[in-house]
Amino acid sequence: MFSLVSAGVAPGVALLSYFYLRDEYESEPLSFVLRMFLFGALLVFPIMFIQYVLAEERIVSSPMAEAFLSAALLEEFVKWFVVYFFVYDDDEFDEPYDGIVYSASVSLGFATLENLLYLLANGVETAFVRALLPVSSHALFSVIMGFYFGKAKFARQKRSYYLWLSFLLPFFLHGVYDWLLLAKERWSYYMAPFLLALWWVALRKVKQAKGAVRTAALPSVNSQA
Repeated sequence: MFSLVSAGVAPGVALLSYFYLRDEYESEPLSFVLRMFLFGALLVFPIMFIQYVLAEERIVSSPMAEAFLSAALLEEFVKWFVVYFFVYDDDEFDEPYDGIVYSASVSLGFATLENLLYLLANGVETAFVRALLPVSSHALFSVIMGFYFGKAKFARQKRSYYLWLSFLLPFFLHGVYDWLLLAKERWSYYMAPFLLALWWVALRKVKQAKGAVRTAALPSVNSQA
């Protein structure tokens, strides 16, 4: 049981630690980050219930509808809602990179509990594939969401535009990801380049967000000099 729980929790915690430690200027309060992580984990239960109802009532009856509506729209909107209403206006969100940290904490909390429940039902043998696909993909969607939350928070113009992007881009990418899994027989041929491209985009967003923090810090450093 210990190995199963460890395999379920470790990927999400490792990815969150990576994004958290990349914050070089002013690390976010760990208690707040962990609170958002737990909040994200609690989202699993209402989302699973809604998805169950959608399937039982045959509201979702095709791979595309399941991918884009039951999975991507529902999951990404709820995560976006939590970040927007519980983090976006908080004083701790004080630099662009913070959007990535908090979005990742919510998404990886969700992904971690979802992963743990899946391993409990299907066995630890699936742990590697689960870490490589669902857990990492949730992290990558959250990076893009958080990047545009950071843009919206500190932009002088087009804030609404960036807020829309913070939801629409993760929703679209999540939908494509699930559609590839559900609708394509040889999904692995499509998934590998998709995930590689997603990692490339996400790491560029991390670098850009850190660059924005560095640029914002320069005036204060110069004024002290």
